[in-house]
Amino acid sequence: MTLRSSHLTAIVTAVLLAGCASQPHPAAQAQKLPEGLRADVAVLETTDLHSNILSYDYYKQKADPTLGFERTVTLIRKARGQFTNSLLFDAGDTIQGSVLADYQAQAQKIDCRQELAIYKSMDAIGYDGGTIGNHEFNYGLPFLSQVTGTPMNVDGAGQQACAGPHYPLVLANVNSTRDGKPIFKPWTMIERKVAAFTPDGSQLSVPLKIAIIGFTPPPIMQWDKQNLEGKITVTGVVEAAQKYMPQIQAQHPDLVIAILHGGMNNSPYTPDMENGGWYLAGVPGIDVLLMGHEHTDFPGPRFAHLQDVDDQHGFVRGVPAVMGGFFGKDLGVIRLALVRQQGHWVIDKGKTFSQVWPICPPVMVGGKPSISPSNCVPADPQIPLVVGKVQQAAIDYVNTPIGQSRVRMSSYFADEGDMSALAPVNAAQIDYVQQELPSTHPELAHVPVLGSAAAFRTGFVGPDDYTDVMPGPLTLRNAADLYFYPNTLTAVKIDGHGLKAWLEQSARRFNRIDPNATGEQQLINEKYVGYNFDQIQGGIAYVIDVSKPAGERIVKLTYHGKPITPSQTFVVATNNYRASGGGHFPGLDGSNVVLAAPDGTREILARWLQQHPSLGDKDLPRASWHFARLKTRGPVVFTSASDKQAVAEADGLHNIRQERDHGDGTAVYTVDLSH
Repeated sequence: MTLRSSHLTAIVTAVLLAGCASQPHPAAQAQKLPEGLRADVAVLETTDLHSNILSYDYYKQKADPTLGFERTVTLIRKARGQFTNSLLFDAGDTIQGSVLADYQAQAQKIDCRQELAIYKSMDAIGYDGGTIGNHEFNYGLPFLSQVTGTPMNVDGAGQQACAGPHYPLVLANVNSTRDGKPIFKPWTMIERKVAAFTPDGSQLSVPLKIAIIGFTPPPIMQWDKQNLEGKITVTGVVEAAQKYMPQIQAQHPDLVIAILHGGMNNSPYTPDMENGGWYLAGVPGIDVLLMGHEHTDFPGPRFAHLQDVDDQHGFVRGVPAVMGGFFGKDLGVIRLALVRQQGHWVIDKGKTFSQVWPICPPVMVGGKPSISPSNCVPADPQIPLVVGKVQQAAIDYVNTPIGQSRVRMSSYFADEGDMSALAPVNAAQIDYVQQELPSTHPELAHVPVLGSAAAFRTGFVGPDDYTDVMPGPLTLRNAADLYFYPNTLTAVKIDGHGLKAWLEQSARRFNRIDPNATGEQQLINEKYVGYNFDQIQGGIAYVIDVSKPAGERIVKLTYHGKPITPSQTFVVATNNYRASGGGHFPGLDGSNVVLAAPDGTREILARWLQQHPSLGDKDLPRASWHFARLKTRGPVVFTSASDKQAVAEADGLHNIRQERDHGDGTAVYTVDLSH
């Protein structure tokens, strides 16, 4: 086992805490590795690739050099050239998240003998191991079992070993309900030869034993309840680590690497904590921590406020750690400096550090760091050769015609009241529930049905990360653009009190605005993600007063012009993620589900668009909300794609004005809340 100190006292303490013998393992003695031997090992990490293999925007049908695994591979090759010794791991959310992924999982499902395109691409560069993210479960356990080549003792999964990735996948905190055993190997040991150097400069080739253990976010039981309930159980990441660490330590590894599909949160620990990295780093025996899920970077300023976190050099409670972005935009790199002391490999913390290498190093534009496509690393030429045929098949598939539109549907100003991109989703959901619900719940046949949707693409990834469906022919690609995730439709029964609480939670998307402030105030609360800003339609109307504190912002809530009473009953069509507790909305925990559709929301939307072959305003529900009038002394601002003011005005938002262009495809806008 590797101990995490260069001082003898710390070595002894760590050994005692880990429950290991203080004497070197006999195998280590037999090797007679000299004291002071040093080896630098680069631990490389990808995470949250979401099957973005190529640098391509399927929705706009054009190249996008700011993302894509094919460019991450360029950085991987660079790192392997720079570091004599390296290991490469993936932290999950790998198989879902792009049109190509949906094509292979749903439209033209691959058979047992075929390897998934993302795994073929990863095998082309060579990985040493990986874990399973929450989105791996989106397509169900049978599909996950097949494409990972992992027979599972769960309902619907086959026992045949199908084609999977050529590297080990580990997952310690998910077990089958049939036998209580893990559905993946909880941990495994890999052995590699590394180049090491004696104090006099001589080079040796020595063995290194690395144990890897993996973890997924425990809330998968809520997020994918329909796929997982009754089939698996999930334990907390700390409990799972504590369960398996004695087994790992008994094999005397030189390093223990925890691969967590999760980030960091140091609020009081619970077994269902979504981002348990801070606590996992505190489990004795874990030497290196690889993280993901939060779609951000570590080291980085987002985590500077956490106790015992070094956001400059990349340490979490003394453990070297990294989180390498998302969508193939970055490569996580830990330079692990090892030194031989007292018969063990020890991490020299003074010479160890973590970095996140971007595929597009930012450049300064107007004094602000900005991403320029011209500054991105080139794509590796091998990867397109691996996936070229299936890539073209996926593009052909999403270009299947499904109708025509006479309206523009965009999300550039979805946060400011433009519901054009949400209206077709809500209309399709409402129509589906109204048709299906009476047969299963005839007592609810006359209860009002509402639709709830959020804009999934609101600029988080960059200036092209917006939905924008122009008038003209519609294809399946447009349906995928309007509904980004492969959720299934779920309907819940709530009362007027619950409806207001739902909307109050959504309104946390906004900062509280002080009318008397003279300086600029940011409208959007960047800590509250756009996909949790649900906007509900179907005969209701409401006003959001951003001058009020969170929880008190929904005013004038009506249904067909009449105030909604707390006891009034509604059925709301939403998605399985939200209905099962995703986003922590009050009253939504899966207990009030009245319809769990087998159909995906995207497919329901596509069929609805086909049934409206000449889509116009009359087919879509009206916008249901606006801001309360508020006269402010200073400007209220937000950021969106540049040069889109005409889009806002065309959709009735005449109080929005572009103020300054950042020069990177984004611009600052003001919103006049007094109109």
